[in-house]
Amino acid sequence: MNRLLIIICTLAVAFDLCAQPKGKEIPVLKEIAGLSVIKEVYPTAVSVEKANAVWFRIKDSKNETIGYALSSKPFTTDIKGYHDATPVIIVMDLERIIQRVAILSHYETAGFIKKLERQQYFNNWNGLTPDKALVKKSKADSYSGATISARALDSNVELVLKLAVQNKLAK
Repeated sequence: MNRLLIIICTLAVAFDLCAQPKGKEIPVLKEIAGLSVIKEVYPTAVSVEKANAVWFRIKDSKNETIGYALSSKPFTTDIKGYHDATPVIIVMDLERIIQRVAILSHYETAGFIKKLERQQYFNNWNGLTPDKALVKKSKADSYSGATISARALDSNVELVLKLAVQNKLAK
């Protein structure tokens, strides 16, 4: 009787494992702090200070501004990727030229984000001012396998850039 129970339990577990969809990742929160992204561009950055409703000043240890940043986080919670919100940070130099676009904390599938990185998706806006970046559109459909995430990220970038242009930062 015990053997029969063990066999039935073993078969039930095996059946359950086989019924799991292959290649499907369970979404897990990937924590990405804005300052850690900024430090990839400006290793001497020690803080970020709000300049107005949209713009942030990146400060070094002497409290000098060494660059600027925009974050879509407070404005785009309703823009969803495959699993949830896809906030971005845009890091710029002192001339307000985009140096880096990156996703912040998110629940997107790691494999899809890696695919976008391999396809140089996040470099679409590098070297552009916010005005010029608004004109240049990435083609989300061309990022095969991660189209939903890419479209959400495009929407985040576009929204925060529009807000940045509308809320000009005084020099």
